[in-house]
Amino acid sequence: MKIIGLSGKSGTGKSYNAMELCGRLNIDAMIDDGLFIAENRILGGVSAKKEPTKVGAVKTALFMDDEHKKNMQETIRRANPKNILILGTSDDMIRKIAARLELPAPSRIIQIDDITTREERLRAHKLRSESGTHVIPAPTFQVKRQFSGYFLNPLKRFRQGNANIRTLGAEKTLVRPTYSYLGEYIISDKVIADIVQHVARNAGGVAGVIWVSSNNDAEAGLFVRIILQLSHGVQIRKIAAVIQREVYETVALMTNFNMGAVDVEIRSVKQPR
Repeated sequence: MKIIGLSGKSGTGKSYNAMELCGRLNIDAMIDDGLFIAENRILGGVSAKKEPTKVGAVKTALFMDDEHKKNMQETIRRANPKNILILGTSDDMIRKIAARLELPAPSRIIQIDDITTREERLRAHKLRSESGTHVIPAPTFQVKRQFSGYFLNPLKRFRQGNANIRTLGAEKTLVRPTYSYLGEYIISDKVIADIVQHVARNAGGVAGVIWVSSNNDAEAGLFVRIILQLSHGVQIRKIAAVIQREVYETVALMTNFNMGAVDVEIRSVKQPR
């Protein structure tokens, strides 16, 4: 197995350019901030960008937790890549990650200055310093499982020329980590309930919303349960399916939560007077 490094200071565009670099050099996989990514998919690991502090983020990126280390080693063993790109803020950090995961020492370390222009690095630094956002080189639907409830924004970059076909149109995701200086944001259960009630009452045929509950599981996603009273004469199955779909789509859109399921229970039908 061959190990290659991509080194550069924080906020200089390493994650943004990593996928294209893998395409040009025919690199099978990468390790970036605690995640193992291959073929534009997250195959394992825990993102350092989820940590509440910068110190915690560094420890995660260096695989200081034994369980995280073992899981990553098992992921690499299963994937069995011929070569891996390791991203780090310094050459020393890249070597430490390789050593910690018991991988071969890097045969080559590429500097971010060698593959980007000064203008590109300044633009990346401006984005980081002004908005506190970071790029993860994987599609939003992949990232949502780890970053449910975070601000997510899909990025797509189309490169022409000699780029490997695997990287053409490869999607990346913009996230704002918990440790961002802009602070953390929380979406309360009441907000979820208000969204659900608004959707249900505007669907038509609903006489009353009896109960709304939600449970957000870090792995499985957000589960919402709605208990309704319907108006007399409506098609129960049809209106329940409409509400279920609209709640699922609206909550996902407004909160960026990774939705698990929406259960709709019809408790009663309001009889006409």
